[in-house]
Amino acid sequence: MTEYGVVTRNAEEVGWPEFDRGFYEVKDVTGRSAEPLEDAVSMVSCFGDNAAAESNPELVPVNADGEPATRDRQYFDWAYICPTHEEYRRGLLEIVEDCVDVNPDLRLDDVGFPRQGYCRCDRCEALYADSDADGWETWRADVITEFVADAADRVPGRTYLTLYPDPYPGHLLERAGLDLERLAPHVDEFVVPLYDTNYGTTYWLETIAKGFESRLAGLDADFSVELYAVDVDVDALVKAAEVAGAYAGDVLFGYDASQSAAALRRMRADAQEGVTWGDSDDDAGDGDDDAGDGDAVDDRME
Repeated sequence: MTEYGVVTRNAEEVGWPEFDRGFYEVKDVTGRSAEPLEDAVSMVSCFGDNAAAESNPELVPVNADGEPATRDRQYFDWAYICPTHEEYRRGLLEIVEDCVDVNPDLRLDDVGFPRQGYCRCDRCEALYADSDADGWETWRADVITEFVADAADRVPGRTYLTLYPDPYPGHLLERAGLDLERLAPHVDEFVVPLYDTNYGTTYWLETIAKGFESRLAGLDADFSVELYAVDVDVDALVKAAEVAGAYAGDVLFGYDASQSAAALRRMRADAQEGVTWGDSDDDAGDGDDDAGDGDAVDDRME
């Protein structure tokens, strides 16, 4: 049965009764931080951090041309931090420990190298040269897998890992250093954000969700889809949730708890509309009608 969750920066929203679970941003890509909550899964943006990048440019990954992975460049929505920076990694693991002291579950967000070709800083070049990795791509996957393993070892509960929404074979490995086969033993659930501002059409959503269902098949980890809810029409959000739920085990709603809760109430109300409790053709008192056997239920409940 599909469960529904909310992703939020507002502490009071994680406990709303419409949601089966809540995810609370303890560290986001702006560098903003908050205290973890007992009743929410803490979300930690790992290698996305605008504030850290601005205060210390040496943290930022660069490509072979020396171009930094910052948000003022094309294709980057936020600034990245190089995953091999040991001091920064230690800081992340300390945040993980602080979070799981409050709630045993944790979600690792923004994990990976920023794009294919990163990072070519002096530190990464030296680490690669000193490694026994079979190629640059394998070495990058070594770096990311080691970090996820170190973080997951500190999580006594459930470990969630956000994936970039690209199920095309080889892309996550080539572009971000994410080797799903190697990551799966350390992860309980992969979360894939499939964001749109209106979900006017859902064919693309279905295609990507199905792609991940196929890509993750055989791996010992669950799979959920996260939808964007800010200013999205409730009917469109309901349709998107129905499509996502056909492929993912769980569906999460991001950053507008009110709209998300309204969509869930609509979905549950629609599901109840198909229940028939009596048959007007039967005598009211003969007890022979089959209304109470639960069979006359709308197809959406099957």
